[in-house]
Amino acid sequence: MSAVSNQSPPATGAVPGASYAAAGVDIEAGDRAVELMKEWVKKAQRPEVLGGLGGFAGLFDASALKRYERPLLASATDGVGTKVDIARQMGVFDTIGHDLVAMVMDDIVVCGAEPLFMTDYICVGKVHPERVAAIVKGIAEGCVLAGCALVGGETAEHPGLLGEDDFDVAGAGTGVVEADRLLGADRIRTGDAVIAMASSGLHSNGYSLVRHVLLKQAGLALDARIEELGRTLGEELLEPTKIYSLDCLALTRTTEVHAFSHVTGGGLAANLARVIPDGLHATVDRSTWTPGAIFDLVGKTGRVERLELEKTLNMGVGMIAIVPQESVDVALTTLADRGVDAWVAGEITDRGDHGTGAALVGDYAS
Repeated sequence: MSAVSNQSPPATGAVPGASYAAAGVDIEAGDRAVELMKEWVKKAQRPEVLGGLGGFAGLFDASALKRYERPLLASATDGVGTKVDIARQMGVFDTIGHDLVAMVMDDIVVCGAEPLFMTDYICVGKVHPERVAAIVKGIAEGCVLAGCALVGGETAEHPGLLGEDDFDVAGAGTGVVEADRLLGADRIRTGDAVIAMASSGLHSNGYSLVRHVLLKQAGLALDARIEELGRTLGEELLEPTKIYSLDCLALTRTTEVHAFSHVTGGGLAANLARVIPDGLHATVDRSTWTPGAIFDLVGKTGRVERLELEKTLNMGVGMIAIVPQESVDVALTTLADRGVDAWVAGEITDRGDHGTGAALVGDYAS
């Protein structure tokens, strides 16, 4: 006998019993979102993935790693930061997933690891099924560009903590690299070349500064067309982060690579310094490239000093490859064939009076 059948109907005017729905959580909307996202998740698969969407855990057939003599698993987790607020204000939700995949998988590929699979976490104030599906669409498309599978995720509804239109995204990924092909500081030598790969724009770092300068201080509208950008401000700020994973892996297959550095929070010099060994120094010449117009716009509008810009934004360089001099030509050709704008931006020298780490020198090309 069920407990419900023994209950008397509430008296007229009685306060109805509490429920999850009354608390603001819509389970049916969540189920609808899952149905809408299934077609996109199917596009982001690898043959090693078992099962489908809806299980409690994503499954990946680890026997595929038997081809490695000593496989090392690489993992990373990240989010997109306050760039999500630009997506919310513009009502554009199918690009932010590219940013998420880039932030996770481009960290993983730095050690030479091949991206395998990824999971996502989407937190919303209220589940709008089409909106959640659009976010997942972007994540799935990003996974295809990174060569990894999207094996699962979670959508959490947090009424009372987030506004109905507020959301955030995060993700975690796993890759694999053969132990004796692990890239990093121990491979770098004096005389190595520093190859810069162009960013697609701001990527996903420094948006707290950018929003403060352009939206709050200057009062610019996201739908305002900015002549020097050649498009609206919102379109520029939502430009997806470039995903370099397969480009970096292509370099490791075609020529010798000693290290990569993903240029994210902290800027070019700080991230490059993370892979420079004790006793060596990386010098990057600003005159080898011209940062995109968005960097100049932020700097001039907010009167932001150059060093502050450089430790906050990528300044037009999203990924660095450090290769021996004899690998430079092949590396640049490989990247050009893949449509990646790249150039020699500096070199590795003995520490001398510079100290261990990395520094930018000179002035940007005009």
